[in-house]
Amino acid sequence: MQITVSTVSLTVDDVTASRQFFTTHLGYKELAADDGFASLTRGDAAVDIVLLRRGTEVLPADRRDRHAAGIVLAFTVTGIEGEERRLRERGLAITMPLRKEPWGETLFQVTDPNGIVVRFVEWAAPDGAGAGTGA
Repeated sequence: MQITVSTVSLTVDDVTASRQFFTTHLGYKELAADDGFASLTRGDAAVDIVLLRRGTEVLPADRRDRHAAGIVLAFTVTGIEGEERRLRERGLAITMPLRKEPWGETLFQVTDPNGIVVRFVEWAAPDGAGAGTGA
């Protein structure tokens, strides 16, 4: 088996609202959409996203009525301060302000209309080494 792409499937109440959030603010493009469904991609290292309306029959029966609560979608990025400024200037609410942690992580968060938390992380290179990954 060879994995060719990674996708996260998020169950939400309002697919249109989340689709518009990710395409308007975070550079995603719609690959396919139908009633209660949208498939999004960026074409870079970001995970693809499938949005499914809560209650849809394609979901396992014991999970149809659950939504994506408690999920944090994290992206390791470069130029985090500029990205935070860009989103703020576009009127997007920053739900966790830009902060620097003692272990070398700089981060901020936004939240989509369905409550999906999106965290942006940039790692400081320790002692001139390359940047790490994580969330």
